[in-house]
Amino acid sequence: MCCFWSIGIVLKEYSKSTARLEGKVVIVTGANTGIGKETARDLAQRGARVIIACRDIAKAEAAASEIRAETGNQQVIVRKLDLADTKSIREFAEKFLAEEKELHILINNAGVMLCPYSKTADGFEMHLGVNHLGHFLLTFLLLERLKQCAPARIVNVSSLAHHGGRIRFHDLHGEKSYNRGLAYCHSKLANVLFTRELARRLQGTKVTANVLHPGSVYSELVRHSFVMTWLWKIFSFFLKTPCEGAQTSIYCAVAEELDSVTGQYFSDCQPAYVSPRGRDDETAKKLWSVSCELLGIQWD
Repeated sequence: MCCFWSIGIVLKEYSKSTARLEGKVVIVTGANTGIGKETARDLAQRGARVIIACRDIAKAEAAASEIRAETGNQQVIVRKLDLADTKSIREFAEKFLAEEKELHILINNAGVMLCPYSKTADGFEMHLGVNHLGHFLLTFLLLERLKQCAPARIVNVSSLAHHGGRIRFHDLHGEKSYNRGLAYCHSKLANVLFTRELARRLQGTKVTANVLHPGSVYSELVRHSFVMTWLWKIFSFFLKTPCEGAQTSIYCAVAEELDSVTGQYFSDCQPAYVSPRGRDDETAKKLWSVSCELLGIQWD
């Protein structure tokens, strides 16, 4: 299974940036646990106003309360966002745009992994729907605010597993054949291709878009697989902690040297190798067009 590929020597690289974020507004999706929570914690420590966007409000409120108490930053806010439902995504964006006048950093972190076959509220295969289409729509709805507040950054969390993915346009929703490990890989490749095409389209706007592999992290992401949960416990010594796994997200969000860097793929706080499929501009453009059609939007 492709998700085994990234188990190996853990490189404990930490973001060395001392950048402060007072006056900056940040959204982190899926920040109630794991690397999203640790990313939100770090950015709150730097003084940002952090919007924790999550489906589970109770868990998100608990995480926000913990972060506020630890950092002393009371500007850690919870808002409901279910990436498996485009209605929820639109409601989140509408509320955010009405309440917040600025947005400087969007971190598309939330994701699902190894789900049994299922579909989102809109009929999309769950991995593709949450990991790619949900964040695609969210970014579309918030992009004008990011442009207005430029310089701004979009950070997409992908995975080394993108090497095992392919965009199966003939069966995007896995209705003809489905393997949950491969479905995850396909969705992570979609993250890489989305970032590549987004960065191309944002040239000259001072809004950058980069994508990253956080490493193999001991988190709740494998909860849908008993075997993987068991293996994660056995190999926990070789896995990153959520704090360690958050470092590349933090690096992409705040590092001063990345001010004008866009369309790149990072791992362990440095540029990393992208699979040939992840560098296919024609596939990236086609995926963009198909994504717009599925979501019923025009994004020129």
